[in-house]
Amino acid sequence: MTAATLFTLMLAFIIGEYVFSRYLGYINSNNWQEKLPNNLKSLYDEAQYAKARSYHQASRKLGLISGVVSLLLVLGMLFFDGFALLDNYLRTFISNPILLALAFFAVLSIASDIIGLPFSLYSNFVIEEKFGFNKMTIGTFISDKIKGYALGAILGGGLFALLIWFYNWAGPTFWIYAWVLMTAVSLFFATFATSIIMPLFNKLTPLEAGELRNGIEGYAKKVQFPLKNIFVMDGSKRSAKANAFFSGLGNQKSIVLYDTLIKEQSTDELVAVLAHEVGHYKKKHIPKSLVISVLHTGFLLFLLGWALSSPLLCEALGAQPSFHIGLLAFSLLYSPVSMLTGILMNMYSRKNEFEADAYAKATYNGTALVSALKKLSVNHLSNLTPHPSYVFVYYSHPPLLQRLKALGAIH
Repeated sequence: MTAATLFTLMLAFIIGEYVFSRYLGYINSNNWQEKLPNNLKSLYDEAQYAKARSYHQASRKLGLISGVVSLLLVLGMLFFDGFALLDNYLRTFISNPILLALAFFAVLSIASDIIGLPFSLYSNFVIEEKFGFNKMTIGTFISDKIKGYALGAILGGGLFALLIWFYNWAGPTFWIYAWVLMTAVSLFFATFATSIIMPLFNKLTPLEAGELRNGIEGYAKKVQFPLKNIFVMDGSKRSAKANAFFSGLGNQKSIVLYDTLIKEQSTDELVAVLAHEVGHYKKKHIPKSLVISVLHTGFLLFLLGWALSSPLLCEALGAQPSFHIGLLAFSLLYSPVSMLTGILMNMYSRKNEFEADAYAKATYNGTALVSALKKLSVNHLSNLTPHPSYVFVYYSHPPLLQRLKALGAIH
């Protein structure tokens, strides 16, 4: 295989993935009916349905524009040797390979963020604002950006520097050491994200004593769930959308409830949502998903180590051999495999969601869970009739109607 062949493959994968995703978006958008379907009349009224349809149309139009801009920029960088030009420019005053790689990706990341900034602002402060979701201020938006840059520089930059050091030290077998490092980092964040990372962006406070806490603790005791903390997160600081999740491994297990969820759900509904999250724990979905993620990371790093042993990756981008250029080229070539693994992970995730729903129905209250799921979907203006192909590729959770059918709420 030649460098020219690799370059052609990159172009084919980039364009092919773009066309494929746009096609799926098109058929998914067209799956919305103009009038409220009969099977949704118990969930949406005409006004809500029209609002949900308008929300998705507005979001899709913005996505189309931003997608075209991103595609053209990447193609421009490839056709005009933009990556090689940036690399050569940085080499004029940076000789250390680790600092060179960090600077290279820092420039690309910052440039990408600047280009995407208008779309992000429009999404948050126009579309989300128009449909009643945005609660974020400009100050919070800027603060999140600064914190994100700081975390990226410290954590991301530190990990990336170690990966390059491993490569310079061990060569193609660097992937073994990198795999051990990434596994350790994944375990650390899976255990301590709630206590270390999340508080940097949101305020987490213990759920106050009362009916809800009593209900949650009573249920946890009934099913022998070792709950350490119940936190309320100020999700309303950014959005009116609600959520809840389970976090932590070992003795660091915590339940996090958005304040917006508490506001819109009854105690029975909230405990039912909790029962769903406990179902993930009881079915061992979290450790299983972590193992799959670790194995996938090892496979990815193995392929990267093998690919970097050839100078063709860098030649395909017209650049000098280096870890960072090889990594960039590899990421472009890996996109079809990435999409396939994403589909498989989504299939696994949807199966887990059905199992967690069934556990909640069996151990608490199926009627309350159905009510909670309906409220979440309707209040979020969710697409209740997504195209099956779009669901197959992109959905990590089953559509609402499938979940209700599995719970016996509809036929």
